Amino acid sequence: MAGKEINKNLLMVVFLLIIFGLAMIASAGIAYSRTRFGDPYFFFKHQLFYGIIPGLAVLYITQKINYSFWKKIAFPFFILGMLCLILVFVPGVGSKVYGASRWLQLGPFSFQPSEMLKLSIILYLAAWLEQRADKVKDFYEGLLPFLAVISLVSFLLVKQPDMGTLGVIILIALSIFFVSGASLSHLILIAVSGITALYFLIKFESYRMDRILVFLHPEIDPRGIGYQINQAFLAIGSGGIFGVGLGHSLQKFNYLPEPVGDSIFAIIGEELGMIGALALVFLFLALVFIGFRIAKNAPDRFSQLAAVGITSWIIFQAFINISAILGLIPLTGIPLPFISYGGTSIIFLLAGIGILLNISKYAKN
Repeated sequence: MAGKEINKNLLMVVFLLIIFGLAMIASAGIAYSRTRFGDPYFFFKHQLFYGIIPGLAVLYITQKINYSFWKKIAFPFFILGMLCLILVFVPGVGSKVYGASRWLQLGPFSFQPSEMLKLSIILYLAAWLEQRADKVKDFYEGLLPFLAVISLVSFLLVKQPDMGTLGVIILIALSIFFVSGASLSHLILIAVSGITALYFLIKFESYRMDRILVFLHPEIDPRGIGYQINQAFLAIGSGGIFGVGLGHSLQKFNYLPEPVGDSIFAIIGEELGMIGALALVFLFLALVFIGFRIAKNAPDRFSQLAAVGITSWIIFQAFINISAILGLIPLTGIPLPFISYGGTSIIFLLAGIGILLNISKYAKN
């Protein structure tokens, strides 16, 4: 039987993240918006009207739909996600931005299929692994089909290229595979294979090697390949413990690249200081705690795996973005969930949260 209501703690944390994100986009994007569009609040308004509002409508709808519906359509939804991912390479349909084929142009609207793919692969793997519960540990019926799916997705994302999204999807998939009862030796095999593949991907693309060099030696070429990370360090360092104050960042004035995108955490550090940055990290930790608690009390295997996948998606993406801006891992270009600018991202994140909220209605206790 369904529980009394959705998990209000999860809803509150998500609303706080959304409000935090809108405030930071309004502040961080003011100079870039004015320079590029002649409107200091273009990014804020665009995020609100084309991301948050439709995203909240999607959240409302998905939290009303019984989670078992997604198991029924998991496979066609995944196929749709893959087809959209292929369409980015079709001239006239897909569009190239900064040398990467990641967008579909639908009239006046643009759409990033990789965001839909994150949700669709979570639901597909949850449904598929539930059906193969007794075969997950088998090499031929568990590991090889799992690797086939991941390899196909990896090929398309490498072709775009979008290594950051690929990393997030692999981590999500491994989390679901692990919780489903996969053999530890199989997980180690996947890890070794993945590290080997990553080595060759880095070795044969100069820009990927540049990112590794900058990660190891951020002081090199501060006006070239090391520019973004050095500007991020300046922003965070300037913020200190309490920050320079909301709206008072200097780095957002055309110094720090992508101030409303993957670099927004640096602006948070500058304007709100260590206190503000830690408050944001706390919100993400609260979300992951609630999400995994919902997974633990989920009524069946599918809902458990789906809840693990959705929660892992958010926490891994947040961890990768924040770690990259702090110089703990190489820069990836991954947006900060609920905070960075991007309509497609926020809509599918809120769709995932809606599904998680619906699962929470059916918790065992």
